[in-house]
Amino acid sequence: MEAGFGLTWGIENMSNEIAILGVGMHPWGKWGKNFVEYGVKAARDAIKDAGIDWKDVGFVSGAATMRCGYPGYVAGATFAQALGWQGAEVNTSYAACASGSQALAAARAKILAGECEVALVVGADTTPKGFLAPQKGYRPDDPDWVRFYLGITNPTYFALYARRRMEMYGDTQEDFAMVKVKNAEHGFANPNARYKKKFTAADVAASAMVADPLRLMDICATSDGGAALVVCSMEYAKKMGKADSVKVAAISTVTPTYASSVIEMPDIATDSGAIVDAQSFRAALPKKAYEEAGIGPEDISLAEVYDLSTALELDWIEDLQLCERGQAAQLVREGATKVGGRLPVNASGGLACFGEAVPAQAISQICELTWQLRGQAGERQVANAKVGITANQGLFGHGSSVIVKK
Repeated sequence: MEAGFGLTWGIENMSNEIAILGVGMHPWGKWGKNFVEYGVKAARDAIKDAGIDWKDVGFVSGAATMRCGYPGYVAGATFAQALGWQGAEVNTSYAACASGSQALAAARAKILAGECEVALVVGADTTPKGFLAPQKGYRPDDPDWVRFYLGITNPTYFALYARRRMEMYGDTQEDFAMVKVKNAEHGFANPNARYKKKFTAADVAASAMVADPLRLMDICATSDGGAALVVCSMEYAKKMGKADSVKVAAISTVTPTYASSVIEMPDIATDSGAIVDAQSFRAALPKKAYEEAGIGPEDISLAEVYDLSTALELDWIEDLQLCERGQAAQLVREGATKVGGRLPVNASGGLACFGEAVPAQAISQICELTWQLRGQAGERQVANAKVGITANQGLFGHGSSVIVKK
């Protein structure tokens, strides 16, 4: 099956699927504790949900955090030690906000290679109040440091993306506010969400302007939290009597191609499209995922996307090909992206209700989709959910899209 990225993603009849045996989370918040505590709680919940023993895990794949010292840099080993050394192999992945997906990709590779049957994927973070900042010191050779030095914080990028939508598609601040209202309604029903409060468009309009046209309630916070998955080979799931487990059908972590058409953090310019047609990096992520899973956007039941801002959620809806370019705001106006609508987006409440716990958030999205596909999402349950997709983006060309299915 030719994927269109210059590679062949496996023999036609070979399955890259693995089973999700267990999921677990530590609620998001500002708890002020060590990140290991959050990860261990999530991991133990996932192991219990899987119906296995910790000693059954052959591989621990951790998503790294840059804010918690050396233990965060070697998160896989840190979590394995905290759970109790038992000889499992370990790995640690870092890809900023896509770290959790990279950790899952490492676990899948280990399982499909036949080197282990059961793997634990864990991410957790303790974050500072306010902006996520670059490494300290004078670092003019570091693009991330340079953009902060110039005053280009994360919300500045979000505002540029929002203004682009307003100029190109006619989106309004009221449209952005409707995304917040929708996500707040979803998060209100999620016990793991940090912010469990319903808001109105008037509430959003009354919040402080941060980066025009985005207000405080248009932008996600930073949070503490943890999430974990227990994944295994399909053969192991069958032996456990769980052949009908939710499955990971695709993981995409492609990089941008030249020329890139949108300024991505931490860049401060785009490539020129004068000679070569410009491409969208974000749109490439789900494209590879769809091809690997052998499905299309028409098969998607729900999506969990990286809503660092309300306007960015609209971009992701279009990048996932869930509607035509410029039509995402109309989907929100129609109520299509609400639970109960035809294509729910961020049924968990999204980052609007959780905030960023960087290494955990890609994993938490898969936890939500797993609960949804199992029919265990309670008041926020999406009816007849069969296939879910995620979207995440990190710095320096990192990003991910994961497809899970029943």
